[in-house]
Amino acid sequence: MKNLFATLLALLLFSFISDACTTAVISGKYTANGRPIIWKLRDTESFENKMRYFTDGKYDYIGMINSNDAKGEQVWGGSNAAGFAIMNSASFNVNMGDTTSFKDQEGYFMKEALMKCATLADFEKLIEERPVPKGLAAHFGVLDANGGVAFYEVNNRTYTKFDANDPAQAPNGYIIRTNYSFTGKKDVGYGFIRFQTAQDLFYLADAMGQLSSRTILQDFSRCLKHAVLDVDYRKEYSTVPKGQHFVNSGDMITRHGSSSTILIEGVAKGEAPDLSTIWTMVGFPNTSICLPVWLKGGKNLPEVLVADGELNCELNQMAMKLKDRCYPIKRSAGYKYLNVSELINREGTGIIQQLEAIEKQVFSSTEEKLNEWHCNGCNKKDIEAYYQWLDQVTKETYETL
Repeated sequence: MKNLFATLLALLLFSFISDACTTAVISGKYTANGRPIIWKLRDTESFENKMRYFTDGKYDYIGMINSNDAKGEQVWGGSNAAGFAIMNSASFNVNMGDTTSFKDQEGYFMKEALMKCATLADFEKLIEERPVPKGLAAHFGVLDANGGVAFYEVNNRTYTKFDANDPAQAPNGYIIRTNYSFTGKKDVGYGFIRFQTAQDLFYLADAMGQLSSRTILQDFSRCLKHAVLDVDYRKEYSTVPKGQHFVNSGDMITRHGSSSTILIEGVAKGEAPDLSTIWTMVGFPNTSICLPVWLKGGKNLPEVLVADGELNCELNQMAMKLKDRCYPIKRSAGYKYLNVSELINREGTGIIQQLEAIEKQVFSSTEEKLNEWHCNGCNKKDIEAYYQWLDQVTKETYETL
């Protein structure tokens, strides 16, 4: 009975834990275009997120922040002008038995890294020089403009590097983490089912030569698969007429607690570091459109991604409104139950189906622009003009959803 009570208590406590994410780092040697990638699907209690351009460090940087963080004191994923990028997922099987009260410093630490670091070596030095206890319990996914890309499992005292470019550590060129560290206590932590789902997705995409930013953003960040039940609700309900069709999304990669997605695609050798592409879904990934931003574009990011003070950005507001339709049961554990028909249906009117029809143009236009900018160069005005088009497309899209 005591063991049962402890298990129930742990599950209850976990429902209030923030930043329980699904993440991956991918070597450029294995991606479709030769550029490294880091990906974070963020699960958190802070559903209201936005983007912000910062000029308070050695390097300018763009980061995803909580909308109520008026001063931008914590960053939950981003990239800087040197081509250094970072994201994280929380680890719940390290620092066990550590009684220090200094903890939950990951957002502050990632901001500091973006301010100061240009390479993986810089980041390692930052970790090493940080006083003990470090206040960290996380996996930090990092890439740089030299092609470096790795995970760092960090706790209050030590860190371990997992290099995606090392065939011995990443035989398929990618490394996945959810909410337990491989260097932590075995069989403790969270996200074991999400890890298996992600492993299946990455293995299949890699085998088919489809490991790209678009695949990760659209197929993985909007994944409706359940690894244990061996069912893909996205595939199943694409043939079912729209109606009240509920599934328990609690163990899916994207669930009620998923607040946003950030994916940074770095640069290939010889490309301008400030043209690393920061892809965002600033809101519930199943209802938020994918939009790209670049350091090269300067401070004026797309209007739908930013907001002053503690205000929430427009895209997040629109995505949250649609999320409400997907989870209409408000009492008790109703938040677990997704009306999958709002996202996918036989008529093709699901939110995901409509978003991805528009994103097809966004991805193709972005690829054309990037090819042009990498070959011929660009300036802030070129990117600002593209941002204006993205704003227009986004607003027109959500008027019809």
